[in-house]
Amino acid sequence: MTAQLPQPLKPKAAKVIHNLTWEQFEELDRALEDFAGVRLAYLDGTAEIMPIGREHEDFKSTMVRLIEAYMDEAEIRFYKRGSPSLGNKELGARNEPDESYNLATPKPYPDLVIEVIITSGGIDKLEGYRRMGVTEVWFWEDGMLGIHHLRTSGYEKVSRSELLLDLPIDLFCRYITYHDQYDAVREFRQAIRSKNQN
Repeated sequence: MTAQLPQPLKPKAAKVIHNLTWEQFEELDRALEDFAGVRLAYLDGTAEIMPIGREHEDFKSTMVRLIEAYMDEAEIRFYKRGSPSLGNKELGARNEPDESYNLATPKPYPDLVIEVIITSGGIDKLEGYRRMGVTEVWFWEDGMLGIHHLRTSGYEKVSRSELLLDLPIDLFCRYITYHDQYDAVREFRQAIRSKNQN
């Protein structure tokens, strides 16, 4: 007798709702506030409802631990902001990042935002973050890290972080998908220490 391995569940698609006023969006937010595993975004009358599953949380947790291990080892002063709702009616935008940080000092908006994208919807999240003045946005999507740095004309996709200049991106990405989170963080930290000693 052979046992069949369970197939991984496909993530649920993001839902997009058009032509919502800010007040209607706030009503939607209140209606969904008791539902775990849902994240909302809004831009100029369009709302996105993103389901958050285990795969999303696993990647997010690993990324956060790796980034914080790097900043600890590099002695970079940082302030973890978590995943607050960012934005307001005047900006016409709101995003809920997976994690966010201020570097050097606390500020009204984060310097660095991290989002894991398992299912994508119909909102230009970079435009929302641009209106908020977020310096750098990292998207982890389809096994790839996209780093976007804010310029005067908008975000530019860059090959390495301009906030965390010495972060070895290839090594960082390899450990995001490592088979074990604990081992990933431990080995990544050791690699950073070795690099700093040379």
